[in-house]
Amino acid sequence: MRIFPVVTAVTAVAAALLVVSCSAPTPPKGVTVVTPFDVNRFLGTWYEIARLDHRFERGLEQVTATYSKRSDGNITVVNKGYNIDRGMWQDIEGVAKFTGSPDRAALKVSFFGPFYGGYNVIALDKEYRHALICGPNRDYLWILSRTPTVPAEVRQNLLDAAARQGFDVRKLIWVRQSR
Repeated sequence: MRIFPVVTAVTAVAAALLVVSCSAPTPPKGVTVVTPFDVNRFLGTWYEIARLDHRFERGLEQVTATYSKRSDGNITVVNKGYNIDRGMWQDIEGVAKFTGSPDRAALKVSFFGPFYGGYNVIALDKEYRHALICGPNRDYLWILSRTPTVPAEVRQNLLDAAARQGFDVRKLIWVRQSR
């Protein structure tokens, strides 16, 4: 029995997974990331206004994301939401790191060890009150606000910005922020 090819194949797959999980995620093709970006103005709590559905947040309402600076220069990310099916609050803490220059809003975030996903700010008003965030592909999109609601005009501007960058805004879930 020849074990060498099996060990080589397993090692190759493990190495490939390690490279992918530790590499810097990039924004989706054709998506523009906010530049210049001031991370200190972005820190604090944001309310999730809308999102494309995904399993990590399925069934959650009253969702917030809170960002704070860590001593190592990275950013602590705490996502919190109320699980209506379980009748309880859930939260998870992760770390975000810039994938390049910190004046460009392209980051990678991890909630599970060495596995990172893209986190890209693709629209942001001058006052840092409303933001449009996407992941490494067009399956992840969030509208965030410093307040639990946004004016209709702001909402439409963010939807238009997302649509121009190729996101299917018809699939957004509007997050309930009050009970």
